[in-house]
Amino acid sequence: MNTEKPANKMRSRMNTALYGARRSAIREFSRLARETPGCIALTLGEPDRETEATVSEQIQTALSAKETHYIENNGTLALRTAIADFESGKNGMDYSPDEVIVTAGATEALFTALFGILNPGDEVIVPVPAFVLYEEIIRLCRGVFVPLETAPDGFQISFEKLQSLVTPRTKAIILNSPNNPTGVVYNRESLDAVHRIASEQPLFVICDDVYRQLIYTDSYHSFAEYRDLRDRILVAQSFSKPYAMTGWRMGYLLADRQIKERLELVHQYLVVSTPSLFQRSGVRALQTDPDEFVSVCRRRRDYVLHCLAEMGLSVTKPEGTFYVFPDISAFGISSADFCRRMISEVGLAATPGFCFGSDDHIRLSVCASDENLKEGMKRLRIFLERLREEKKGESCCD
Repeated sequence: MNTEKPANKMRSRMNTALYGARRSAIREFSRLARETPGCIALTLGEPDRETEATVSEQIQTALSAKETHYIENNGTLALRTAIADFESGKNGMDYSPDEVIVTAGATEALFTALFGILNPGDEVIVPVPAFVLYEEIIRLCRGVFVPLETAPDGFQISFEKLQSLVTPRTKAIILNSPNNPTGVVYNRESLDAVHRIASEQPLFVICDDVYRQLIYTDSYHSFAEYRDLRDRILVAQSFSKPYAMTGWRMGYLLADRQIKERLELVHQYLVVSTPSLFQRSGVRALQTDPDEFVSVCRRRRDYVLHCLAEMGLSVTKPEGTFYVFPDISAFGISSADFCRRMISEVGLAATPGFCFGSDDHIRLSVCASDENLKEGMKRLRIFLERLREEKKGESCCD
């Protein structure tokens, strides 16, 4: 007699890839922060400003023009043209409007790219620390996540280590520069290492360049600039970070025409298209200048780095993003325990490094008011002093 409950029976018939997928621990620690009275949250990468009024106002213009119907699957020609012109004028990339897919944020761009290129068992190399999204999407697409450790090399890419991971099943490598969570910008040696490998192997290179406009260095280069490999480069971009449009879920994917014609089928059957009302806003956003926001983030980064140095925490200087990734290995506790205790004991929330594959670190977001950053650093100092006293006490007892 079958005693299995109907719900359990149907559970066993679902896509098995779903049972290996994990919920975002970043969101979990953000939730803990919200539920803790008076807690200062330095967790999410959420710009602490509003979308420019001129961008938001375009929705009313679209409503007045009755733009509430289906649009082209890949986005309006006006927005795709604006994107192509922006990438050409700002970043020197030669994509036509017909090589642009407007997506529901960079997340959908990445999913579309990975779903479009992966067959079961294909391997994707990801330099770590890395945003957890990559590993989960790769596995949902039945691919194999292959981490490339970068911490011993200053979070840069070693040619020898990269080469050692390439197999006949390697399909792609994902590059996120500036990097979330480290803020590191890949130098020319790192990019050349990838270029050398990709020139010898039929690999796709997915450039997650969502923080490209949030850089503090004049020496930034994206792998997408290697135009001799144009037919294998896929570029994911987002309006979220530079234009404070996280809730709009607007991004885009750039790809060589022949590849894009296949990838657009994934996009079409996944979301049909992005909202018609947002197309004009996307065009307007590309006309705005995020430099003032970048300057604010740079000043806050410098302040946090100064405080961390005074506290004796080691950190690689971020050259982009709005994150700082200090090393906490000296305290001998996991990043999860570190962050849970910090929330409960001093009311300060950070994201544990295990979320990014680096349990010796925590991620601090500088997207907070100057007042909250100042108070946050004060609370961090108190917490570190407490941990050091505990460690000293343990040494005395040994």
